[in-house]
Amino acid sequence: MTTRYPAPTLEQVPEDIKARILEVQDKAGFVPNVFLALARRPAEWRAFFAYHDALMTPETVGRESGLTKGEREMIVTTTSAANQCLYCVVAHGAILRIYEKKPLVADQVAVNYRKADISPRQRAMLDFAMKVCLRSHEVEDADFQPLHEHGFTDEDIWDIAAITAFFGLSNRIASFSNMQPNPEFFLMGRVPKEKK
Repeated sequence: MTTRYPAPTLEQVPEDIKARILEVQDKAGFVPNVFLALARRPAEWRAFFAYHDALMTPETVGRESGLTKGEREMIVTTTSAANQCLYCVVAHGAILRIYEKKPLVADQVAVNYRKADISPRQRAMLDFAMKVCLRSHEVEDADFQPLHEHGFTDEDIWDIAAITAFFGLSNRIASFSNMQPNPEFFLMGRVPKEKK
């Protein structure tokens, strides 16, 4: 299957976007399809990745978060599965496996986080994320209490909700455009990386 919207080549994108894509390629060893797929609209690419980075790597914008990198990816994988987004489940599931150092966790949370090998804190986090994902209009003050009992601050709760909401947008763009996950994502975090 191919995407419904052809991606530009690396040579066709503006220099600032090209530089960022090359950084990602150097780190990952390949260019994740989302980077080129969204580059067809440079202004939207910049806005998308600015918000992505503020949520997923808050330290790059001088902000602390009470969520670990693995927990952030757990939110993305779980809610993306609920939204049936193949690209995000596969790509962020790979990153989740690496951060958590658990080869099974991404599959578990994508299929049924309630039966996954995660902590009670993470379960409470995902309960809230799923409510934001599927029934945000039903969120009420009582939903914050279990999170506070697990040590989440109101700012952490904002992070949980914002990550869920942002990736709801991402899921829908990936799905309607038929964006496919790179083959490299499928084995990441499942098999030991070759030493160079």
